Amino acid sequence: MATIMSDQPRTAGSYSYGTTTYDTNNNPSSRQTVKFITAATIGVTLLLLSGLILTGTVIGLIIATPLLVLFSPILVPAAIVLFLAASGFLFSGGCGVAAIAALSWIYNYVSGNHPAGSDTLDYARGIIADKARDVKERAKDYGSYGQVRAQDTTQGSY
Repeated sequence: MATIMSDQPRTAGSYSYGTTTYDTNNNPSSRQTVKFITAATIGVTLLLLSGLILTGTVIGLIIATPLLVLFSPILVPAAIVLFLAASGFLFSGGCGVAAIAALSWIYNYVSGNHPAGSDTLDYARGIIADKARDVKERAKDYGSYGQVRAQDTTQGSY
């Protein structure tokens, strides 16, 4: 009878999976050491790069601050105008995309395809039709009730 590896109890030592042998003892293997050294090297390099970028940003701000202060009466209104123009273009583009999506959905729904959400629309339409029928029946009932009351009132007054 064949036994599956997961059925066997785990013991300290090494085990193999395919062609790779894994060491489960407390001694780190050379593969783990290489992984650690690679991760540490990449981490230190990225940390140094982030420090250099931060230093460059601070130096750039120190140099550019007097220019920004001198030209702020021109730059601030220009930035406001650019922001408003960009916002307007983005908003109108978004409205255009929404309109195209809505028209596409309506076309698919009318042509017989079932786009996402059409079952909810059909369900809501059914509920509204049922409520409209109920209102119509109640209106007829109240109308006939009003006619009966009017006839009783007119016949009782003679």
